[in-house]
Amino acid sequence: MWIDLPHLWIAILNCLGIPAAHLLVAWGSTRLPSSVFRARSGRPPARDGRLYEKLFLVRRWKHLLPDAAPWFGGIAKATLQSADPAYLDTFAAETRRGEFSHWLQLLVISAFILWTPFPAALAIIAWAILSNLPCIINLRHTRLRIRHLRFRIEARRLIAPIERQS
Repeated sequence: MWIDLPHLWIAILNCLGIPAAHLLVAWGSTRLPSSVFRARSGRPPARDGRLYEKLFLVRRWKHLLPDAAPWFGGIAKATLQSADPAYLDTFAAETRRGEFSHWLQLLVISAFILWTPFPAALAIIAWAILSNLPCIINLRHTRLRIRHLRFRIEARRLIAPIERQS
């Protein structure tokens, strides 16, 4: 604990500040321009998300995670609405936005240890990790699957004219 506060103030700051940090960072992330989260390269994805499915068993628990983006005018990521390449690019960008938001939430909430005494500071760190890392894993898994789908669709589009000529 680097900042010495009365225990009552610590409790108030943590009980009100941590949920506020989650919501304010999420809200602020939805206000950033979409262009910030667009893919920078058109290279094929190295993976299609299977590692996340095998290592973290993402498909078993991802339905339990909340998606706060629609609360703030963002795009819901529970289901795909289209296989249109432009939509898939937007969807992938939204997974980047969500991942950015959760990494930032992890960092901001971890800063609450500045006034939280040990061992309660460990609970703050545990909460920061446990409330954000599953979301980060799920968003990365989803983005890899979207990118893989996007490249498969693009490959079919490019191969179809060649097959018609044969």
